[in-house]
Amino acid sequence: PVRTIAAVHGHASGAGFQLALACGLMVVSRGASLSMKEIQLGLVPDLGGTLPLRQAVGYQRALEICLTGRKVTGTEAAELGMALACVEDDELSGATDDLVAAIVAAMPNATTAVLELLRGAGGRTLAEQTAAERRAQFGRITELAALMGD
Repeated sequence: PVRTIAAVHGHASGAGFQLALACGLMVVSRGASLSMKEIQLGLVPDLGGTLPLRQAVGYQRALEICLTGRKVTGTEAAELGMALACVEDDELSGATDDLVAAIVAAMPNATTAVLELLRGAGGRTLAEQTAAERRAQFGRITELAALMGD
């Protein structure tokens, strides 16, 4: 139920890259550099970063990034869909603050419901997803009605 945002400036290699991938959203600066360096040490990524990487960029690109250990620039991270946005280095803090403000302005239980819907969407059929959406919406309407009645 936690909403997390990674703001990446500078180098995020190995564990740092995987930590950023574990966040729900990622904003990077143009000068950012992300890489899975483990392969160059004879190791493998082991902090759960391979799943969100594959989900963000697809199997082939994730495989290439992991097998080569090459650096992905901030611009490329946004182009590949791994990062939500790439901004100038000096704008990273403001862009991240704006994103945080927009998210926290929404009702917390609504954002939690959206997170649960999106996290489960990959393993559901369309019928199952629409049923989950209806259940979530019913819960939201019930909660809002109760708040209006107070």
